[in-house]
Amino acid sequence: MKKRITPLLFVIMLCGKVNAQQPGAKDIDDKKQKMEWFANAKLGIFIHWGIYSVNGISESWSFFNNYINHDNYMKQLDGFTAANYRPEEWVKLIKESGAKYTVITTKHHDGVSLWNTKAIDATTTLKQSAAKKDVITPFIKAVKKSGLKTGIYFSLPDWSHPDYDGFTRDRKRYKLSEEPKRWNKFQKYLHTQMNELSVNFKPDLLWFDGDWEHSAEEWQAGKISADLKKYNPNIIINSRLNHHGDYETPEQGIPVLRPNSEYWELCYTMNDSWGYQPYDFKYKSPNMIVRTLVDCISMGGNLLLDIGPKADGTIATEQGNILKGLGRWTKKHAEAIYGTHAGLPAGHFNGKTALSADKKTLYLYADWVPDNGGLLLSGIRSAVRSAKIVGSDLKATFVTNGENISINIPASAADQDVTVIALKFDNPVEVNDQSWISLSFNDLTNKRADYKSQINNIASSLHNGVNPFKDTDLPTDGLDFEAGKKGLNPELYKWVTKNAESLYKTGKGLPEGHYQGASALSADKQTVYLFVEGKPTGPIALKGIKNKVSRIRIVGEGTMIEPEIYNKLYWSSVPGIVYIPLPKDRLDKDLTVVAVLLDGPIDLYREKVGAIESNL
Repeated sequence: MKKRITPLLFVIMLCGKVNAQQPGAKDIDDKKQKMEWFANAKLGIFIHWGIYSVNGISESWSFFNNYINHDNYMKQLDGFTAANYRPEEWVKLIKESGAKYTVITTKHHDGVSLWNTKAIDATTTLKQSAAKKDVITPFIKAVKKSGLKTGIYFSLPDWSHPDYDGFTRDRKRYKLSEEPKRWNKFQKYLHTQMNELSVNFKPDLLWFDGDWEHSAEEWQAGKISADLKKYNPNIIINSRLNHHGDYETPEQGIPVLRPNSEYWELCYTMNDSWGYQPYDFKYKSPNMIVRTLVDCISMGGNLLLDIGPKADGTIATEQGNILKGLGRWTKKHAEAIYGTHAGLPAGHFNGKTALSADKKTLYLYADWVPDNGGLLLSGIRSAVRSAKIVGSDLKATFVTNGENISINIPASAADQDVTVIALKFDNPVEVNDQSWISLSFNDLTNKRADYKSQINNIASSLHNGVNPFKDTDLPTDGLDFEAGKKGLNPELYKWVTKNAESLYKTGKGLPEGHYQGASALSADKQTVYLFVEGKPTGPIALKGIKNKVSRIRIVGEGTMIEPEIYNKLYWSSVPGIVYIPLPKDRLDKDLTVVAVLLDGPIDLYREKVGAIESNL
């Protein structure tokens, strides 16, 4: 094996203090201080609760899009009973999930306020619904008692208010330019409600929505922000207040690339719906949710996971089970979640990574059970002091070979969702960010070498665009490969000939973010070959593939696999996530290869995420 290393060195170091004399330094320090709890929290629970849960239809959008008329939509007030609402039980379940904050809808775009607002012409659950209750106050009281941070969702538009200009997709009540006094009347209503929320609930975070309907000037976004800070100078505001927010809010689609903002949060549903919809059965598994959380952690962000309670105030069994499954993992791996920072650049580990605040502990997240307990970390310049399996008393061992580290764990120590290894260093981790494996066929002809390492190196070399079989007589079906029969270890020869189609004239694999392991592309760029380590704990995932998937199969033995697509939203250009379940009895004992045939040459979604807003 030949290894090529460029001089360029990527060094991860502790953040230095901002020079106090630098312009804006105090503002930067103040923001860093107020955002500290948010950056450390990693997990929050979103709650979409409103009258839309009565019929189990889309919140507000169902009448805006004319799927149901406004009068019939509002009749759901009569069925919103909250008869079995136990806010303390909600909070207990949220705490059990491992969340550190929660955000609840106080008013969606339908204008139904869930608290006892005194704003003129407001529709409330206290006065107009069958519940005859202010349902926000007892929940916020329970949240504050629990120690969770308090987040409040508030819709800027109010499509039911008589003085708001918008009504449905096809109807507007008036034009602002023609009736400015009417708009000013609505502004008074909006600011009254904002002040009530600040005084009554003292939120730590305000989650705005709907700012796309008007400009910052029309919303008076600066005034809203200033008023909120009068009540709480440290209030955190999301990005949906026309550039007056503190953090970005990508929605539904797990980012392919790390978002631009230092602070960001993925808001994400358990199925395809925000509010309770009884016929939406497309729930993700706890395994998928745990891995989504890990994805966010590895890029330095948070996951805001949504639940949608029923009209009577109970939480669907499927949703409760997901929260409990998430809680099992977060409780076991707390040290590798809260307070961590974004991990290493791609290419050092075939899973996700994160770093401790002092950058002296590196966390490796493996969502597969490794063969013979082995995990490989490459391009690490720093010396490892110790290794441990987070949440387990069983021991991890490691061997260092240059910049490569092999870690071994007992098979019984593997977690059912994601196993976490903590590597400790004496100093902040330094990595070589431009190291890669580059093989020729001759590098594979040492029959005494560990053939499994050779297989992994072949996958890495292909991923980096260097094909060791390029100038050999390896055919696409693997038959009559004379050079291999003479020169390769018999076990290596067996694997190569079985998986020959993924090695024949294939080139450089997917760029960072689309698949967490090694990959290769066919010569026509229409088939993606995914190299799958060990035994995956759940379906493997592909992100950011714009193409339609034509067929998926396991290379060398022909099993066809039916993928599942999650989070492909009709209003968003972001591709859904392709989840590929692999039967355990069809996995290769050394390294499984999966072929994904696309409907044309691969087309990738590589946009850096900003504030993605719903149903534009």
